[in-house]
Amino acid sequence: MAKLYCKVGYATVTETSPGVYEEQIDERYYYGDLVKNSRNLQTAGQVNDNVNISNEISIVSDPYANQNFHSMRYVEFMGTKWKVTSISVQYPRLVLAVGGVYNGQ
Repeated sequence: MAKLYCKVGYATVTETSPGVYEEQIDERYYYGDLVKNSRNLQTAGQVNDNVNISNEISIVSDPYANQNFHSMRYVEFMGTKWKVTSISVQYPRLVLAVGGVYNGQ
């Protein structure tokens, strides 16, 4: 397992003007391990195949992460923000499964 220090983005929805809601991203840093590092090519009947990344990152959680894991949107790993697709709670760690590139904000 590779050790890492990564940034995790949490989304909170706030009302910016009457009737208009936007996600505000709060970033926090965590220590962790790269549990699984893999990719898949998916043939979709197109000219180019789709590339799917299916990495798993295990982070050492803090009380904020334990209470707000449902708000995690991305993990910044190797210079790219990856979308968090699922989270497994294994106290004192959270195992984050990441997929494609995060295209928010």
